[in-house]
Amino acid sequence: MTPPARSRGHSADDVARTALRILDDDGLADLTMRRLATRLDVQPSALYWHFPNKQSLLAELSDRIVGRAASLLHGSGVVAEARALRDALLAYRDGAEVVSSTLALGLGSPAALDRLTAAVAAEGFSPDVATRAGTTLLHFVLGHVWHEQQRLQYDSVGVVAPGATPVSDADFAFGVDLIHRGLHASASRPA
Repeated sequence: MTPPARSRGHSADDVARTALRILDDDGLADLTMRRLATRLDVQPSALYWHFPNKQSLLAELSDRIVGRAASLLHGSGVVAEARALRDALLAYRDGAEVVSSTLALGLGSPAALDRLTAAVAAEGFSPDVATRAGTTLLHFVLGHVWHEQQRLQYDSVGVVAPGATPVSDADFAFGVDLIHRGLHASASRPA
């Protein structure tokens, strides 16, 4: 089977890169297959040659966002992995929402969880504890960044609730440190 004539000029990589640009420019709510097709100057049906549905496209975007964490890693260990993931998510508008929703659907690569779990395991924790701690860290990072990104969007349009406190880098560092220290404290307690 050959692709439709108008989609032959675009690869799956072209489609994904264009989708990431739309995500960054307009946000997840405006990333539609119709808008993507218009940007690529193809019919929406041509996109399904590369991605069978929007969820598979979002899974690809999620993998690309998370994949960026490795290049942003400074140092090693649990804290460095969490920070690199945060930086990768913040690099794209609605990055945390894309990754979180993709993982919730069981789509995309488990790379974010795998990296966090490996960092915990490297500190001598059992595979079960490392997986649970990695999952906890992943949920914290996704939730924190999702909140940060929502706040950034609201601030950009002048919507600020009275008494709202800005989300800070120090808040993120405190949360990761709290989880990390708690993990070590629970391991040192007698059973």
